[in-house]
Amino acid sequence: MSLRYLPEHAEAALLALDLARKEAAHLRYTHRTLYAQPIDAAWVRQLATRDDLAEKIDAFVSRFGRLQDHLGEKLIPRFASLLGEAPKSVLDVLVYAETMQWVESAETFIGARKPRNLLVHEYMSDTQLFLQALLSARESAEMLFRTVAAIETEAAALGLQS
Repeated sequence: MSLRYLPEHAEAALLALDLARKEAAHLRYTHRTLYAQPIDAAWVRQLATRDDLAEKIDAFVSRFGRLQDHLGEKLIPRFASLLGEAPKSVLDVLVYAETMQWVESAETFIGARKPRNLLVHEYMSDTQLFLQALLSARESAEMLFRTVAAIETEAAALGLQS
């Protein structure tokens, strides 16, 4: 008999995957509703007077950050441990995830922090920078969704049930 994974890590990995699915569903809703409208510099300037739009941005940034943190700090490390890998740093985890094809690129995953940080701090001061961050975050969110899907595929291939 050969083990495909370390069973003592299965429960923690599945719990992290379940939470990632839920967080991704919430982000997907906000992503879909936010980006359903045309976003340009004029739209960004409205944020100062439109609480509903500012609130939508806050929800998006919060959910985006929560999912990104969960993937990098919980889900990917737990799946790495499940497969017998013991990465020591976040960078090690992301390089392993890239090797496993769970993330497209460790560098891109890390780079997604930049638009996230800009969205938190820049909309009151630099319309163009905020717009670029918002457009970049759209793509980064889609990358996070693909990461969750890749790990779901891994779980299925391992025969894990959640």
